[in-house]
Amino acid sequence: MSAVDRAARAASDAFATYGWLNGRKKGELLRAIASRLEVTGDAIIAIANQETSLGIPRLKSELARTCNQLRMFAGLVEEGSWVDARIDRGKVDVRSMLRPLGPVAVFGASNFPLAFSVPGGDTASALAAGCPVIVKAHPAHPETSKLTARAISEVVPQGVFALIEGYEAGTELVKHPLVKAVAFTGSRRGGRALMDIAAARREPIPVFAEMGSINPVFILPRALRERGAEIATGLHASVTLGVGQFCTNPGLVIARQANTFIEELATKMAATPCAPMLTSSIAEAYKTGVARFGSIVDRRAFVDGGAALFTTSAATFLDHEELMEEVFGPSTLVVEFDDREQLLEVARRLEGQLTATVHAAEGEIDDYRDLIQILETKVGRIVVNGYPTGVEVAPAMVHGGPYPATSDGRSTSVGTRAIERFTRPIAWQNAPDAALPDELKESNPLGIVRMMVPGLLLAVSSYS
Repeated sequence: MSAVDRAARAASDAFATYGWLNGRKKGELLRAIASRLEVTGDAIIAIANQETSLGIPRLKSELARTCNQLRMFAGLVEEGSWVDARIDRGKVDVRSMLRPLGPVAVFGASNFPLAFSVPGGDTASALAAGCPVIVKAHPAHPETSKLTARAISEVVPQGVFALIEGYEAGTELVKHPLVKAVAFTGSRRGGRALMDIAAARREPIPVFAEMGSINPVFILPRALRERGAEIATGLHASVTLGVGQFCTNPGLVIARQANTFIEELATKMAATPCAPMLTSSIAEAYKTGVARFGSIVDRRAFVDGGAALFTTSAATFLDHEELMEEVFGPSTLVVEFDDREQLLEVARRLEGQLTATVHAAEGEIDDYRDLIQILETKVGRIVVNGYPTGVEVAPAMVHGGPYPATSDGRSTSVGTRAIERFTRPIAWQNAPDAALPDELKESNPLGIVRMMVPGLLLAVSSYS
């Protein structure tokens, strides 16, 4: 029996109990994981810094974010209304709610060794839903993965959590018949491979893959005239944050008559110090992407081994689909448009993205409602007069987007809606009260918010 098979069987056995654990007990476990990570925090941060060179301040912040995610989901399941309980006393009595899927495979990310890896948001939301988790560690930080996995395993029941390593083990995990869903953060190539494996199974399963984004920034004309220098400063910081290795770094800027803005941004990009990237393969892919863009665009300012700025016309951009591809690293492309219709055509031609940003002067956004409507069909988050980097761990956050930003544009990997990925709705028809889960019992013993449907009248009711 392989390590993957042992982990999957143990997770399936654990699901028989863990999947029906009440919200209070799941909340206690999630809070215990957060506390255990904090106790081990100094050792975790030291090892993560050795493996990633991300720096102690950044890793301390990431650990805090990771623990906040766990506690956010603890609060969600303790309150309990997330199950979306619905009660319809119509012609027949029908009651429904969300239930967990079963064991979930989580693939750790290279760029966030904590917040999107072993103890990250996918693990937190799956455990909150009631799903045991098997994490496939990322090879960029193996010792960090082992240490954080040990911290989780020390506080959860047997079989509820496991760590595996290796490319072949990851493939075996997705194919395993006891695994019911997959969460992944990484490249489009990697995400597509997992989607194809999962779809080819005898029992296909959902893959929630985040696969990259160029996060376009639209600068409207009056905003550029009034705040061009300020926007250039903020944009430079966002492009180069984390050596450009965040999934929300802005890789595309759309503006009109932007010569002065481009000069200011180019000066800042050229002065950006070189810094190590996460892995040699990421660094090599970045150099390749920079060379590819440089062979197509009209102008470029590039510091070898550092930040890269490219500029081109909207016509050239629209004629070369490869300019819409992500270059993972500290680079961005400024596309200059000639008129409003060309601006809108650039927006229409974009692939699905995690974010889009619009910089507008006071009242200017009202004149570009058509742009906003297009962007609503393209992205998961619209940022106004800000920058896409910095994904708040907040209940309302959406960190997802139409394909290829994610494999399923209806999902998010940040925010409390992330729990819904690992659930399915189930209904009880004419069931006696004793057979119903507490969330659907007539007396509402948990006191949660429920949708009541007396006849055809919808109402939300909470009572105890």
